[in-house]
Amino acid sequence: MAELVAVIASTHHPFYYRASTATGEDRPGFADEWVRKVEAFRETLTRARPDVLVMVGSDHFHQLWLDNMPQFLIGKAPFYDANWYNEEREFGLPRMLMKGHEELSAYLLREGIDAGFDLAFSNELRIDHSITCPIITLRPQNDLPIVPVYTNIFAPPLPQPKRFVQLGKTIRELVEAWPGNQRVAIIGTGHLSLELGGPRQFGPHGPDPEFDAKAVEWIATGDLEGCLSEVTLDSLHAPGNATHGFMDFMLMMGVAGEGRKADYVDTYDLFHTMEAYFTWYPNGAGK
Repeated sequence: MAELVAVIASTHHPFYYRASTATGEDRPGFADEWVRKVEAFRETLTRARPDVLVMVGSDHFHQLWLDNMPQFLIGKAPFYDANWYNEEREFGLPRMLMKGHEELSAYLLREGIDAGFDLAFSNELRIDHSITCPIITLRPQNDLPIVPVYTNIFAPPLPQPKRFVQLGKTIRELVEAWPGNQRVAIIGTGHLSLELGGPRQFGPHGPDPEFDAKAVEWIATGDLEGCLSEVTLDSLHAPGNATHGFMDFMLMMGVAGEGRKADYVDTYDLFHTMEAYFTWYPNGAGK
């Protein structure tokens, strides 16, 4: 059977690549500390020695639009082209080609449907920075096959927060029951408080530091009950107009398990958002 060797959740700041590779006067003052934190975080995945990565993210209206918006989608292609022109232009992200794991994709799709999730799929998925950014930060050599899982956090009507948690629990159960004899890491990225295009976008920190502190505590301590008692689709508007991406963190809390404290926690307050990094080692696999 497969072994789940790491569960990892993080933000996915698209400017990290440009900041970390800039030199001289172009290098921002916060870059060195950011790189230090990311390299320490990267080691938590390296230590787990995975063979395949299940990657949870959300399409930023690149391939999926209002004419056809699935709530949850699994990519099942042999390869994935990655990053889009506007991501190259605005963020300096490179074009990437990522290998898919078709067997695990097909298994999660079939078993996920049978478990009660009406999952969509795509054989021609091109992925964006919600998945490429954690590859850049956690596995820059881009040498492992992936299974992309996309969630709808942008286009109402959205799934309820509890549905994200339920999907996370199901993904873990299915991975641990997969007959493939491989080491699997599940990686998901989302947002803490986030404002895009609104008056709070470019403040000295995230738009709602109080929410950020509470969210980090929920994730770090595995407090799913407390999180679900406060977080609703309506409440997520208040911390910032793009804070519904926090539901992807909730999905990863579902993967990690109720009451499961993270083995690794770190944060970094940037000029308009807080970066956050969490790792759990099921059964102590990576310790």
